[in-house]
Amino acid sequence: MWTLLHTPIAAAQSVSADLAILQMRTPTTTWDMVMGATFPTKFVLLVLLAFSLLSWWLIFWKWKHFRRVRFQGDLFLDEMEKAQTLDEAYKAVLALPESPYRRVFRQGVNFFSELRPGALRDDAPDQKGLSLTQLEALRLVLEKEEAEERDEMAHGLNWLAIIGSISPLLGLMGTVIGIMNAFLGITATGSTNIGAVAPGVAEALVTTVVGLAVAIPAVIAYNHYVGRLNLVTGEMEGFSSEFIGTLAREGKV
Repeated sequence: MWTLLHTPIAAAQSVSADLAILQMRTPTTTWDMVMGATFPTKFVLLVLLAFSLLSWWLIFWKWKHFRRVRFQGDLFLDEMEKAQTLDEAYKAVLALPESPYRRVFRQGVNFFSELRPGALRDDAPDQKGLSLTQLEALRLVLEKEEAEERDEMAHGLNWLAIIGSISPLLGLMGTVIGIMNAFLGITATGSTNIGAVAPGVAEALVTTVVGLAVAIPAVIAYNHYVGRLNLVTGEMEGFSSEFIGTLAREGKV
């Protein structure tokens, strides 16, 4: 009789102990899930953390860069509007800080001066204008300088695009690995209780959330800065056309 009573009591105590252990091991916060994650999941999270730090550094760097370019562009365009001739504009631009606009203008003026030495001076005698071949060469020089300035301003944007496209995939890979581990745990324990399955699935989904959190700011910043880059490039292209038009208006082409 004692044996029959003792057996259910022992079994109940064993179940209670197992439940207590399960409750102790069950994560209650996201941090608990991260700290209790498997090595592959932690590795994916570390990579995503590195991507996040790089992404935010690039975001602030390009924000300062394009803000400086915008300020320099406003100064340059103001000086160009005040100048009456290219000679006055060239003298005024030389006093401005270095900028993409200044370099494009200087490259065009220098190349034109090589083709027609002294032709930019207001008191220069009338000279024969540029031939069609020389005019096309001047246009190509300006386009080359514009392309170089665009490439210089685009530095870092490719990494934002990479981070924005790769981070969700890394998060998905971590999720797949976590779910595989959860199913392996179910197979090993033989338990399909939701309390035993849920922590593993929740842990697996953490990497997806982190991957999206890393990717979303990077994608937003990339599209924003590409728009700013296109705006600056369009202004430089318009200025190059205006530069050649001014040469024609002053009878230097």
